[in-house]
Amino acid sequence: MTQTLNAATLAAYEHWAPLYPPMPHNPLMRVEQAAMLELWPETAGRRALDLAAGSGRYSRLLADSQAAEIVAVDFCAPMLAWVSAVSRVCADMMRLPFANCTFDVIISGLALGHASSVHEWMQQAARVLKPGGVLLYSDFHPEAARMSLTRSFSDQDDVTWTVPHHCHAIACPMAAAQAADLTVDKMHEIHVGRELSEPFPNSEEFYEQWNGLPVVLVVRARK
Repeated sequence: MTQTLNAATLAAYEHWAPLYPPMPHNPLMRVEQAAMLELWPETAGRRALDLAAGSGRYSRLLADSQAAEIVAVDFCAPMLAWVSAVSRVCADMMRLPFANCTFDVIISGLALGHASSVHEWMQQAARVLKPGGVLLYSDFHPEAARMSLTRSFSDQDDVTWTVPHHCHAIACPMAAAQAADLTVDKMHEIHVGRELSEPFPNSEEFYEQWNGLPVVLVVRARK
């Protein structure tokens, strides 16, 4: 049976949505997006899926890169409300409501860790990707998760929320991609104190404590 995303993840994003504009709004997201753009596939004239689109920051970049058609999918309706000028579909990324071989390009930012099964997530992505298509995704690095770093935020009422995350060892998505007939051709890690070095309030202690720790993984695969 196909796994679904859990209620705790949805609740966190529903509370985050009012504060989550369609742009990278913190140092981690800015360096993650820069790494994604370094591996950005050819999208001009192609049909693209923004998978787990959130507020649509990658939908905007797909539009900027002249994708012919863009579909933004997310299971959190308040997040999708931010998305404009593309087709919006409120759906679980573990149960994509699309026919096989629908998209030329799939972009997914910081979402794979919400999936309890990497194999099922990868199978769904591969199923809707056309032969010759490209999947580009980022995720919170398993080493950062293993060291108990979290993605947390304060909502409009100043209540702190931690976004649930499944820690998938790097070997797991690599094996899942192979099982889904996807070939990984590029992988990039973002490290504290190297790629991630932008100052933020009280960042000195963070950079000193976690210097060298990989915090984001970016992967590109082809079908």
